[in-house]
Amino acid sequence: MTSMTTLATALPAEYRERLLQHAREVSFGVETRLFEEGRRADRFWIIRTGTVALDLHVPGRRAAVIESLGHGELVGWSWHFPPYVWQLGAETTSPVRAWEFDAEAVGALCAEDPEFGRAVAVWVGRVVAHRLYSARIRLLDLYAPYGSGGTE
Repeated sequence: MTSMTTLATALPAEYRERLLQHAREVSFGVETRLFEEGRRADRFWIIRTGTVALDLHVPGRRAAVIESLGHGELVGWSWHFPPYVWQLGAETTSPVRAWEFDAEAVGALCAEDPEFGRAVAVWVGRVVAHRLYSARIRLLDLYAPYGSGGTE
């Protein structure tokens, strides 16, 4: 499912190009915290190189790593949905080069062109569905009794 959520496969070429016109190149060192769960979500990234771990706060324990993201993947979807706060945390696990986007500017592009906006919404929706599935599986692996994560 990850291949359906990467930028290269999720958006038609014309929309990818349009989106990338509003990107700025950024770099982060290893173990850089990109965002914290519960804080304001005002930007997002597409990874060019490196890896980012998504994590979930678990009271009384270390944060649970839900998924590791790499080339072409969207880091951050909370900017797209009210109340615009991060639902997970994110930290680099290697040096990262990425494209960074201002959420308000991309939201304005989506509003001015409904077809572009729909394509972005479908892409972000696929990412959310994939992350929810990954979180469920990972949490079952970590915390459920043995055998409870099997399929029916």
